[in-house]
Amino acid sequence: MSRIGKQPIAIPAGVTITVGDKDITVAGPKGQLIVPLQENVKVAVEDNQIVVTRVDDEPKSRAWHGLQRALLNNAVQGVTKGFEKQLEINGVGFRLNGGGKAIEMALGFSHPVKYEAPEGVELKTDKMTITVSGIDKQKVGQVAAEIRALKKPEPYKGKGIKYVDEVILRKAGKAGKK
Repeated sequence: MSRIGKQPIAIPAGVTITVGDKDITVAGPKGQLIVPLQENVKVAVEDNQIVVTRVDDEPKSRAWHGLQRALLNNAVQGVTKGFEKQLEINGVGFRLNGGGKAIEMALGFSHPVKYEAPEGVELKTDKMTITVSGIDKQKVGQVAAEIRALKKPEPYKGKGIKYVDEVILRKAGKAGKK
C-alpha cells in the first residue's frame, strides 16, 4: 500500500469537492481547480475527508495511487492557502521593474528582458526579489523555473536569478602565477 496514497485528506471549511467521471473539481475561497481522475484509482468523499483507493495491485495502479492523492492534496492547499516561490536577482547593473502580470528585467543583455505570467499566476516585485504566487502548485513552480532560466546563477560570482533558499556552490577563480 502506498504510504502517501493511503493517508486521507482533511477537507477544510469553505472547500467543496465534486467527483465527476473524468475529473475532480476542488473549489475554495481562492478559486477553483480541476484535477484529472486517474484510471485504476477511486476517489470518495466521506466524513469531511477525501479517501483515495486503488482498484487492483497492478504496478501502474500503485504508481497512480500516490500521485492522485498528492495532486488532490495540492489542489486543496492551493484553493485555501495558495502557493508561493521567491526568486532573488544578484548582479551589478541588474534591475527589476513591474509586477502583477508582467515584469521587465535588465540582466546584463543588450536588451531588457520582459516576462509575462500566464493566467492564474501573479508576480510581485520588491527591490531585487520576485514573488511568484498562485493557487496551482505546478504553474507557480513552472513560472519560477522559467524566470530562473532567463539568467541562471553562475558559480564564480553568483550573478543571476536564484531561488531565495537556494545555495550556490562557489568555485575558486583562476590561480595566479608563482
